[in-house]
Amino acid sequence: MEFLDQLNTTQRAAVTATEGPSLIVAGAGSGKTRVLTYRIAYLLSQGVPAGNILALTFTNKAAREMKERIQKLVGNDARYLWMGTFHSICAKLLRHDAEKLGFTRDFTIYDTSDSKSVIKAICKERGLDEKIYKPTVVLGRISMAKNNLISPSQYGQNRDLLQADREARLYDITTVYALYEARLKAANAMDFDDLLINMLRLMDQYPEVREQLQLMFRYVLVDEYQDTNYVQYLLVGRLAAPQDNICVVGDDAQSIYSFRGADIRNILNFRQQYPQAQLFKLERNYRSTRNIVNAANSLIHKNIHQIEKTVFSEKEEGQPLRLNAYMDDRAEANGVAEQIAKAHTQYGYNDIAILYRTNAQSRVFENELRKRNIPYRIYGGTSFYQRKEIKDALGYFRLAVNPRDNEALLRIVGFPGRGIGDTTMKKVSANAIAHHLPYLEVMRLPEESGLDVAAATKKRLQAFALLMDQLAQLSEETDAYTFAEQTLRTTGVMTALAIDTTPEGIDRAQNVQELLNAIREFVAQRQEEGIDFTPITDFLSEVSLQTDQDENLSDTTERVTLMTVHAAKGLEFPVVFIGGMEENLFPSQFCTKPGEIEEERRLLYVAITRAMERCYLSYARQRFRNGQMAFNSPSRFLNDIDRQYLDLQRPAFGLSEHRPAGSFGSPSLSSISSPSRMPSPARFTRVVSSPLHGGNEGGFLAGDRVTHRVFGDGTVVRVYRDEVTENDKIEINFDTQGTKTLLLTHAKLEKI
Repeated sequence: MEFLDQLNTTQRAAVTATEGPSLIVAGAGSGKTRVLTYRIAYLLSQGVPAGNILALTFTNKAAREMKERIQKLVGNDARYLWMGTFHSICAKLLRHDAEKLGFTRDFTIYDTSDSKSVIKAICKERGLDEKIYKPTVVLGRISMAKNNLISPSQYGQNRDLLQADREARLYDITTVYALYEARLKAANAMDFDDLLINMLRLMDQYPEVREQLQLMFRYVLVDEYQDTNYVQYLLVGRLAAPQDNICVVGDDAQSIYSFRGADIRNILNFRQQYPQAQLFKLERNYRSTRNIVNAANSLIHKNIHQIEKTVFSEKEEGQPLRLNAYMDDRAEANGVAEQIAKAHTQYGYNDIAILYRTNAQSRVFENELRKRNIPYRIYGGTSFYQRKEIKDALGYFRLAVNPRDNEALLRIVGFPGRGIGDTTMKKVSANAIAHHLPYLEVMRLPEESGLDVAAATKKRLQAFALLMDQLAQLSEETDAYTFAEQTLRTTGVMTALAIDTTPEGIDRAQNVQELLNAIREFVAQRQEEGIDFTPITDFLSEVSLQTDQDENLSDTTERVTLMTVHAAKGLEFPVVFIGGMEENLFPSQFCTKPGEIEEERRLLYVAITRAMERCYLSYARQRFRNGQMAFNSPSRFLNDIDRQYLDLQRPAFGLSEHRPAGSFGSPSLSSISSPSRMPSPARFTRVVSSPLHGGNEGGFLAGDRVTHRVFGDGTVVRVYRDEVTENDKIEINFDTQGTKTLLLTHAKLEKI
């Protein structure tokens, strides 16, 4: 086992302690993936059969890369590992026993767009206001309930949930939730949440299934444990019992997905759940310079709820984090673009990333990069498998293997055109719902269900149903690629795409051809793994469970990467720019509770620790948001970073013109103070502001009642000088708009 020699002492201890529960707290850049990979390789080298090891990851990409690394370490045994995301593993297991829960093994997995479509249809049928009952909002409510194991009937009895719905004027959520669940079941479909819930339900309702799985999975390993939700927590506990050979790896300081249901308590309380658990702390950062690591430490140590650790780096000291203040968001974007142009003399564009708190911030950065002809990519854009032409093709595959998949039918029945319009399909839909039948069954037997359409229309409906019956037969007789190729040819999809010779049409046709290439590669890969026959259902499962990190950054073209901080987790770049470091933006204006602020601080920690060599922070004094210009205060988090790790830049530019405060890679030309004169961390004041003692423009005092032309009436909280920006500011608690901080010279206030 020479591969163990590649580990440091702590990593090696974590890899070889395979029996009983283990918690591996892996600081940023500490080799977490290597430890998890080597631990599995070590188990295999100790004679543990690959089929007895279950490794749960949060992206399919991570699972593939880990499996490849394990194969290089110990050989082809790795192909038999149970390794993948929670959703992909549950989907695979559920197909064996789906009948026990009232589904067929060919059930469809609805992605988010499918679920929204069902909800939109339900709300429309019930005459609900689409401006209030937005599919995204309703689906979020339903998903939250599911992840807390709250059924529709329980939802309707929960006073807190009903009160929250009333406040949002969503009075009918309980009924929509119940109808949504009924539609899924009728369509032989599960959404993402159902994959986990139904797996839990299967184990709880059928002890023999649970015992069989526990016997099979002798060792359970979980990556990114800080991102698990309540249902995932329960699943892991069930599968690992009774031997409790469970190893969870994660970093509480990088728990940033509470909006998806992630519960940081899962990792914080792990040793309470398993008192005998061994604890390993991976604290050496192999990614970043000492200044970056130390700055991130000084930030995250301000959080109260955390597992104590001190991450350190043995790399070079590196440069301090540079903090730039700009007059407005355009100047910020211009300044960042200018610094990127300078950085390009030392780094490739692929080495550089711009991170931001919200997607809306990307626009101004894009504008400035385009002006300078700096190539860029937006990470997290439209997925290949979310393109219309791809979803159309997949719709045919889905309906062929699951004739109850009404969403797939509605998508494809009009493409290519076959004389079946919206009016006809509305009648089919109403008839099917009234008779509790799949749409395709009504189309197959329109007379029996009493469908009120013309004779010619009935023939067209029956012809379509016959076509799908033939494709269903084909799906059982041929492998995924042969089926897909013949389906797209038989249905006329390829011909319809070929007719459109516009650049967009050619692009769509090429995308569908690329889909066929992907299916061919999928079948070939399975053959290499010893699987002789790969049905199209296996490919559909793979595609439906793609995560937002599984496809991106595959383009090797030199480009600057733009992405939200959430999307950046797990990635690294030599040079990182973090924009919008302002109150009400980072932290978000929607995060006000202590726990929410701590998560926002963890989010900034993640952003900083993506940087390997250079990290730039910036904020704008003014930013155009929500249709109006807002005046901003620097983020409170800037005061959490020890000043000895910050190079503060004094702005020297106009409202929309930036003159650099220092050349890239050289000492600051106008820093506020040099590191040697910085106060020690113990004496550092966390609030960088001071009261105005010499009066102020307008003579405002705390307690004064004032009026603002946009925000209305309010009460002055305080007037002070911001020492970072050297601006006089006024903080006002407005009667209807909450507390806001304004630049005193621009506020245009009147005393009441």
